[in-house]
Amino acid sequence: MAAERAPAPPDESWVADLAGDGPATPLALQRLHEILLRASRHQVWRLRDLLPGAGVGELEDLAQQAADDALVAVLRQLAGFQGRSRFTTWAYKFAVFHAGSAVRRQAWRRREVPLPDSIAVVDRAPTPEDITEAAQLARAVEAAIQTALTPHQRRVALAVLVEEVPIDVLAERLGTTRNALYKTLHDARHRLRSALAATGQLDTISDRSLP
Repeated sequence: MAAERAPAPPDESWVADLAGDGPATPLALQRLHEILLRASRHQVWRLRDLLPGAGVGELEDLAQQAADDALVAVLRQLAGFQGRSRFTTWAYKFAVFHAGSAVRRQAWRRREVPLPDSIAVVDRAPTPEDITEAAQLARAVEAAIQTALTPHQRRVALAVLVEEVPIDVLAERLGTTRNALYKTLHDARHRLRSALAATGQLDTISDRSLP
């Protein structure tokens, strides 16, 4: 008969044991790591199609790495736990995030991260009447990207939105943070909206279509 798993401690015990340095701390760290490893392993296997050819050993290494990173992140953010959900549910999210990041980084490890400076309209020839408006809009967006954005905003926006580079991968390659890139994208979106408004294109493009 399989041994029953010990019940999880209450949230207050988790926080107290992890934040302290008493005899209960090592066991709390071990139990938390086990929880994070189960979560990260589940997420890595869920995303395994992003890593064709990856064996069980490689996937397990990624899960272990993600669990280790998640444990560090949980301890760093421990003071921010507000009890709005169970502690284990709160911690689980760290494992899922770090596992996803680990898989995406591994998937892009052997790929060049494109940082284009421009976006090309595929066909500049006269178009049939039913797509004329779309062609005009495409040219307006291309012009706005070239003239309204800074070089850094343009490269980041095109890499994330056109080349579909995962933002955490791009942050790693550029030596910056996800938050910094999100701020760059936010500023680029604002500039694009202003540029398209100035040319009257906001009548034909919805807010959600912008980066």
